[in-house]
Amino acid sequence: MDADTRLAPGRPGYRRMSFALFAAGVAAFALLYSTQALLPAVSADFAVTASAASWTVSAATGALALCVLPLSALSERFGRRALMTCSLAVAVVLGLLVPFAPSLEWLVVLRAVQGAALAGVPASAMAYLAEEVRPKALIAAIGLFVAGNSIGGMSGRIVTGWASQLWGWRAGLAAVGLMAVACAVAYRLLLPKARHFTPGSLDPRELARTVRTHLSDPLLLRLYAIGALFMTVFGAVYTVIGYRLVEAPFSLPQGVVGSIFLVYLVGTASSAAAGKLVARMGRRGALYLAVTTTAAGLLLSLSTSLAAVLSGLVLITAGFFAGHAVASSSVSRTARTGRAQASALYQSVYYLGSSVGGTLGAVAYHAGGWSGTVLLGLVAVLGVVSITLYGTHSARVAERRVQERRVREGRRVLVAAAGGSR
Repeated sequence: MDADTRLAPGRPGYRRMSFALFAAGVAAFALLYSTQALLPAVSADFAVTASAASWTVSAATGALALCVLPLSALSERFGRRALMTCSLAVAVVLGLLVPFAPSLEWLVVLRAVQGAALAGVPASAMAYLAEEVRPKALIAAIGLFVAGNSIGGMSGRIVTGWASQLWGWRAGLAAVGLMAVACAVAYRLLLPKARHFTPGSLDPRELARTVRTHLSDPLLLRLYAIGALFMTVFGAVYTVIGYRLVEAPFSLPQGVVGSIFLVYLVGTASSAAAGKLVARMGRRGALYLAVTTTAAGLLLSLSTSLAAVLSGLVLITAGFFAGHAVASSSVSRTARTGRAQASALYQSVYYLGSSVGGTLGAVAYHAGGWSGTVLLGLVAVLGVVSITLYGTHSARVAERRVQERRVREGRRVLVAAAGGSR
């Protein structure tokens, strides 16, 4: 494969590709988290607890986590572009049906099917970028796709928040569905055809071998765990924050609570800057900065001052998106073969983290208030720190062994030379 023909900043097609995947990210994540800002209204309408209402989010992310690997296998056979198109088409149709759910049970079922459909977008997009973009531009390109994810998550929550305040939560979901339709059409019109995709087989045994290879790679396993733990924090915080802000001492209206998600703009900036962070600090250094920022935000959010809580959300969001961009791009660069499966495994555990975090965050909030949710987040943050420290230690040990091997080989060469000179 000729690397010179791949897309890069300044080359034809790069900007169209960037805008297309940005639009796909906006559509996918506006739909995926469309009910998150509406959870207090859903709870009130169906007379259920925060834990029960949180399943409208957790069911979607959990179904995505389960389906992303098999759908990534389909993308190996039929192409990344085709699978993303089909996934978005099904998801936006469901997005127009979700507002008419007659009960919480039906709402959860429709959201689960929608999450399963959306599973074709993230892993296929990562694999498309890994194949079509020059390696040096890959982190920046993935960062821009992640930025589209953050814009989608933000805009979806803001639209649903204000529409819900004016016309009810069902109108909020309908508005997001229409927005996703527009983004999906833009994606399909803009995305260039793949030039470096080679169709693979759908042999389950080959897929199993590829998955086993990825799961036996210690670096990939660490990256998967880091992505899951970061998302556990994020899922817990943003599932519960609406409940905290509509209650005393803040007592904010639904529209204002939806606007809180404007802090996602910080995530857009931090994910787009991930490439520069890695270039300056290295992958582990960037992860340390991301996790420190996230932990500081969690602690600051414990304040009863609205300004402090918002500042905490800004730090949590910046740290999360930076860490996610670094970990996900590292997966694409680490995997030499089966990139779609490597990315799919990352997405599986990542969204499993979202599902678990959302559910446990709501349970922790019910049991111990916001402090309980923060404690859950800090435990996950500690897990990221431990994994990163272990990775740093393992890298140093491996480097030391290489140096010792070189010294031994050098000595053997000297001994052999000395013996030959006698």
